Amino acid sequence: MRRPLPLLLAATLLGSAAAGPAAAQADKVPFRALPESKAQVQLSFAPLVKRAAPSVVNVYGTHVERRAAGRGAMDEFLRRFFGDAGPGGVPQERAQRSLGSGVIVDAAGLIVTNNHVIENMNEVKVALADRREFEAQIVLRDPRTDLAVLKIKAPTGGLVPMEFGDSEGLQVGDFVIAIGNPFGVGQTVTQGIISALARTQVGSSDYQFFIQTDAAINPGNSGGALVDLNGGLVGINSAIYSQSGGSHGIGFAIPASMVRAVVETAKGGGRTVRRPWLGARLQNVTPDIADSVGLDHPTGVLVASLQGKSPAEEAGLKRGDVILSVDNQAVDDPEAFGYRFALKGVSGETRFTVLRGTSRITVPVRLAPAPETRPRDALKVKTRSPFLGATAMNLSPAVAEEMQLDSGNDGVVITEIDPGSIANRAGLQKGDLVVAVNGTPVPTTRDLERATRAPQSMWEVTISRNGQQLTSVFGG
Repeated sequence: MRRPLPLLLAATLLGSAAAGPAAAQADKVPFRALPESKAQVQLSFAPLVKRAAPSVVNVYGTHVERRAAGRGAMDEFLRRFFGDAGPGGVPQERAQRSLGSGVIVDAAGLIVTNNHVIENMNEVKVALADRREFEAQIVLRDPRTDLAVLKIKAPTGGLVPMEFGDSEGLQVGDFVIAIGNPFGVGQTVTQGIISALARTQVGSSDYQFFIQTDAAINPGNSGGALVDLNGGLVGINSAIYSQSGGSHGIGFAIPASMVRAVVETAKGGGRTVRRPWLGARLQNVTPDIADSVGLDHPTGVLVASLQGKSPAEEAGLKRGDVILSVDNQAVDDPEAFGYRFALKGVSGETRFTVLRGTSRITVPVRLAPAPETRPRDALKVKTRSPFLGATAMNLSPAVAEEMQLDSGNDGVVITEIDPGSIANRAGLQKGDLVVAVNGTPVPTTRDLERATRAPQSMWEVTISRNGQQLTSVFGG
């Protein structure tokens, strides 16, 4: 049986004088709407690109460090004869470089890019579309969103900022263009559509809530602009899904609503982005949980536990509640909730729609940053022990919120591990809570310093990881 004809094609055939074999032949020709004017033939993204491209810059980062001595017989030989310099007294340095893109968002010279583009860089330069180059300083880094804000050190005018678009109003199927510097070949424009919204399983930042597009995004596009047809910045290109390193038509951008929040913090002089603290552990609503609470499909987030004296506890949230929306914006998983909640700022209040039992209620929640209940007192362990190369801090709600830990009232948490260090080889991980060393409790970083000060023939280390206590024994 033949498929029904498209309405417009059917109307065309019915209005034709053709009949019999001629009509049957016409039925085999696929219908295409033809341009009706020269203007339609000449439709182009060129005017949009002309307006948006001057706002997109290339970002170059360089990290220069002295070459470590003692990495081999030749290194030791050169060090003995030339010290920390090479032959001729030239310092032996090693440079790491990165290349990405950025977007001018303020006429005073503020530029937003990805944090991973300038991570660990101590020299940053930007090149404008008109080939002017400027040194830039890092104003703000926000690893949790993978965003950073730069500022041109000596702007000379002529900067063209891009206005923010409405990322919340995007729909799947909308046309967008991506502008950046893929593979360092120079400014490049690609076009596509919005493939999906609210992607939360990408894994390139703490706040996973990405715009997915099939506009070609390649290495070097990171930090570039995703632009709507009004010329507004709707996203910062951040990641791709690829098994080869090239574009496979699956690219991800950080929505402009989050980008704007980070930029506004930088404009206000902030060095870090402050976000509201809930003080509750949330988990996905599974199909079984949805059935048990009367939902027709899994949605929302389940309150698994509450911290004392937290906004969640003050608001009267209870274990087993299902949060369905934040200020009437639906949330489907903990990542979507985290994104929506993070945009609310740290003053005033927001309202949750909560399913409790069979009733839907509205719960006002106070917006406030996580408290710094005790000094962080950061410690970089430098004595020979299983912790050598690890950095630790005193835990507090503020530190726990930054590190996305479930509990944050006391204890010592590992915040950094140097690659290749003894701590790294011992299997310690960022986020581990140090419970005890050689049977002695470790409530503060000063206690950890004392516990690791003296050499030992054997070390017994107890940590808490993801709610489970693990004890390991190491040789001295």
